[in-house]
Amino acid sequence: MTSSEMTRCLIRVGEARDRAAFEALFRHFGPRVRAYMLKRAFDVALADELMQETMMTVWRKAGQFDAGRGNASAWIFTVARNIRIDSLRRSRRPEFDPEDPALVPEAPAAPDQNFEDGQDAERIRVALATLPSEQAELLRMSFFEEIPHSMIAERMSLPLGTVKSRIRAAFSKLRYALGDER
Repeated sequence: MTSSEMTRCLIRVGEARDRAAFEALFRHFGPRVRAYMLKRAFDVALADELMQETMMTVWRKAGQFDAGRGNASAWIFTVARNIRIDSLRRSRRPEFDPEDPALVPEAPAAPDQNFEDGQDAERIRVALATLPSEQAELLRMSFFEEIPHSMIAERMSLPLGTVKSRIRAAFSKLRYALGDER
């Protein structure tokens, strides 16, 4: 099949859905596309599947072929290359596993645990209220807002070492207030 015959067949498929023209293209390009896929996939079944998908895409999209921009062979092999790339992307995407621990929500806490957590939170609130306001503010920024110590130092216009030592002092006072004097 010459280049001009390929172009004419592809144009006829695109314009009139000419089955005879598509059959000629399929007979000519089917084995070539399959060999192309086999070289890259190393799997006969996958190469056959990708060749079929390529030729079906040629059938559906033949109307998009522009003879002024290139020859039929280059267009068909570009379609084949894109089909192969799409197949690789699909195969590299992990399958969804509904039993994945990251996707399974945690079991709700037991009522007694919720009660204990509430009591602990109240004890911490009371203990925080006993701290000087500057130390309580430093703890709030560091642990509740999760601001790095360097940014706290910048915001409060304090040296980094001062911020760290005041946070340590606040912890020491909290331990004492909570009855944990380790």
